[in-house]
Amino acid sequence: MKQRDLISSVESALGQLRLDRRSFLKITGVAGGGFVIASVCPTALAAVSAASEDADEALVVTSELNAFIKVSSDGKITIYSANAEMGQGIKTALPMIIAEELGARWEDVEVLQSPVDESRFGRQGAGGSTTIPRTWNQMRRMGASAREMFISAGALVMEVSREELKTADSKVTHGSGRYMTFGQLATLAAKQEVPDPDTLTFKDREDYTIIGTSISGVDNLAITTGLALFGIDTRVPDMLYAAYHKCPAIGGRVNGANLDEIRTMPGVVDAFLVKGNGNVRELLDGVAIVGTTTYAVFNAKKNLEVDWDESQASKDSWTEIVSRARSLAGSRGPDEVVDKGDVEKVFADPDNTTLEAFYEYPFVAHLCMEPMNCTAHYRQGRAGEKDTLELWVPSQSPTRIHAAARSMFGLKPDQITLHQMRLGGSFGRRTSSEYICEAIEISKRVNAPVKLTWTREDDIHHDFFRVGGFQSVKGAVNSEGRLIAFEDHFIGMQTGGRAVSGSRFRATEFPIENIDNAYASKTMFDISTPCGPWRAPGSNTSAFVSQSFLAEMAHAAGRDYLEFLLEIVGEPRWFQEGNIRSLNTGRAADVIRLAAEKAGWGREMPNGSGLGLAFYFCHAAHIAEVAEVSVDADKKLTVHKVTVAVDVGPIINMSGALSQVEGAVIDGLSTMMAQKITMENGRIEQSNFHDYQVLRIPDSPRVDIHFIQSDFSPTGLGEPALPPLAPAVGNAIFAATGHRVRKMPLSEEGYTI
Repeated sequence: MKQRDLISSVESALGQLRLDRRSFLKITGVAGGGFVIASVCPTALAAVSAASEDADEALVVTSELNAFIKVSSDGKITIYSANAEMGQGIKTALPMIIAEELGARWEDVEVLQSPVDESRFGRQGAGGSTTIPRTWNQMRRMGASAREMFISAGALVMEVSREELKTADSKVTHGSGRYMTFGQLATLAAKQEVPDPDTLTFKDREDYTIIGTSISGVDNLAITTGLALFGIDTRVPDMLYAAYHKCPAIGGRVNGANLDEIRTMPGVVDAFLVKGNGNVRELLDGVAIVGTTTYAVFNAKKNLEVDWDESQASKDSWTEIVSRARSLAGSRGPDEVVDKGDVEKVFADPDNTTLEAFYEYPFVAHLCMEPMNCTAHYRQGRAGEKDTLELWVPSQSPTRIHAAARSMFGLKPDQITLHQMRLGGSFGRRTSSEYICEAIEISKRVNAPVKLTWTREDDIHHDFFRVGGFQSVKGAVNSEGRLIAFEDHFIGMQTGGRAVSGSRFRATEFPIENIDNAYASKTMFDISTPCGPWRAPGSNTSAFVSQSFLAEMAHAAGRDYLEFLLEIVGEPRWFQEGNIRSLNTGRAADVIRLAAEKAGWGREMPNGSGLGLAFYFCHAAHIAEVAEVSVDADKKLTVHKVTVAVDVGPIINMSGALSQVEGAVIDGLSTMMAQKITMENGRIEQSNFHDYQVLRIPDSPRVDIHFIQSDFSPTGLGEPALPPLAPAVGNAIFAATGHRVRKMPLSEEGYTI
């Protein structure tokens, strides 16, 4: 149909309308364009739509309600997800919150990754299971604000009071049954005054139709069909490919390499030395190889011969660290952290039973399925123009690159364009920027867009590891079997006088806070090995120690651990009054009891089988787990089932929540079973899956999950289900065999799976 015929049809449709003065003013007064008629007169919309079926120009108009929501006249609702998606499900969960408050029908929603622009969307980083609690009210405000704008538009068109209208199923509906769709009202709604956030009200939980349901991840189809674009899938015109080789001992400086030979290899465009700034989180010395394919640069990298200066490089030795730590068993550290009551007096009382133990846990790698990668295009400005940088980054915190780009390359944020890519796993790994800085430097040197990809060996050798550590603990129970004293000597790691990530002693956490007599001290070893956040930082190891040792104390007292643990938890209270990020002992007791009940705690178990219980609070989540295991005469361990009880407030996406808990349990078991990073002379000794093994599908346990959907604000779930796994399994092994697990990984104790 020609445009003139379309106009004729529109005129005909309008001619059939009988507009009174008020309707005419509605149209002419709010018109941002001729198509606003569709928002006021649905009959005209139908006539126009029929007339324009084959039109050269579509009559679909998209209106922006706020930074997160756009609605088209055809009824499509676009909701932006602004934070990094790395498998934790927030690209689905956050739009669900918006859609719920908006009153949308989920089938009408299309979710898109937002541009990186914190002035519009707020903080766009993700990590620490903080995204849901941090954005919960923000997402509700976005949805509720747009809802009120639709209601205002509906009241104007239907000539009724706002109080007589509500939104549901992507419609504004009157009590009489009359309604108008979001699509019909979109243009007019966008013209309404944005409501004051303080005047907004939110839905009651019993009225939810989207939140709490199970919704498949918005990218699941694309992922399963290979169409999802992760960082490693980036393609841009005229792109080259790069590999980067760094000294095996962290901090080594490059003197030279066989560059002439490398440049002659098939597919290699260039090879050159890079002098870094010495910052392990930005740019270390190395050799860059640039070529026409990833295979070409990886193949050339295998043939590198590099002269390294290791005079200032790491000399870390795991063997030496272990020896030093074990020599401190039973002692106190030089730095006192907690001193309350009189533990010495309690330990000296012959009527009390005193127990000591030494726990050890290793460094571990992140082992993301997608190795580190980044695509960078550094454009050097012509005379009088600024340099610009375009980045395609799989990063948890994309805007963190601004600081490094300024210090290293003199670039300001307005010179940088960031594209947030989906992450193939992170678990805290992609909070640093070194792989991004490497890509920028290489792109600048070759004056072309470059995709840098790390090999699996690079990824393991140059990780920011979960830090290893040791704890020497001591406790006492009285003649009644009550825990009355607890002492902990934490032996951790530091760099430059500061504790590395995950090596901070949480002395005020459970159980010390609930015990009258407690003493805690620490000893810190200096290391050069880079460490960083790893799923549930700190908690993933402190839970192993505290919950294993408390179970030891319960056994020494001749008491059931469930009863013993609930006694320590005590009466319901907040550790920090009313603080949602604080332990609530009432919520703790509820999940402990629920996990025990669902697992059949106390039932008779066959020989060689046992149940183990553990509780931990971290990342604002209260979680208890019971592991059911069996161990044969050859120490082959089978974890049959893990029962999990969770209180993180109301669940946003039940499907995503189940996946997060299952994933955390399996990840925890995989790590506990066989994963360990060691270093000698500063060199990481593991390199790939053959010597850093992961749990296989047939060995995964059944995971039985139960949620307590309390009325507290929702909190994150990507991390907190992992810490209780290790002590639950360790306690179950003791119940099955009488052997107490005080060391990870279990393979070091002779166990197989």
